[in-house]
Amino acid sequence: MNIIIVDDDMLVTLSLKTILENEGDITVLATGSSGKDGITLYNQHKPDVVLMDIRMKEMNGIEAGEEILKAYPEARILYLTTFSDDEYIVKAISMGAKGYILKQNYQGIAPALRAVLGGQSVFGDMVMTKIPSIMNDGKRLDYGDIDISDRERKLIELVAKGLNNREIAEKMFLSEGTVRNYLSRLLEKLELRDRTQLAVFYYTNV
Repeated sequence: MNIIIVDDDMLVTLSLKTILENEGDITVLATGSSGKDGITLYNQHKPDVVLMDIRMKEMNGIEAGEEILKAYPEARILYLTTFSDDEYIVKAISMGAKGYILKQNYQGIAPALRAVLGGQSVFGDMVMTKIPSIMNDGKRLDYGDIDISDRERKLIELVAKGLNNREIAEKMFLSEGTVRNYLSRLLEKLELRDRTQLAVFYYTNV
């Protein structure tokens, strides 16, 4: 897996580079120290995943992520930060970031990168506990009104909780192929782009 790291703390960047490259399956193609660097490096390297801080000088990680996703909708961005501000969580999820984890969890960074590469959305435990209260505006959606069955609703819930297709298949006693078909139909029906937007939909209407 090829990644780039963008963080304005050089010590953090070097530490992350050392830790991740010792994993054996992760190559750090380049590092940057600002959102502008992140955009430039993505254009140059087209990495599998961008591991990026939020608060940086010149241009923050959210602004850089928005620019990257505008040019490359398929880009996988995993935010790594010491801040668990509600505002940043909402923006990161809504814009299509694939994950948002806290820097304190160094052991979880490599697994999170692999999960994002595999198509999952990854949010740290502290972040996950905040999402329902942040995203929900108090309104409850009647899934029947939008032609969503109980089985489809359960699948949406499992996606929102971060399960991959194999795990969902086991929980729902379905084949992985059936799960993929369900997901494709749901995204088309709800006019959503990916699993992250499906998770946002769930937490907005839980």
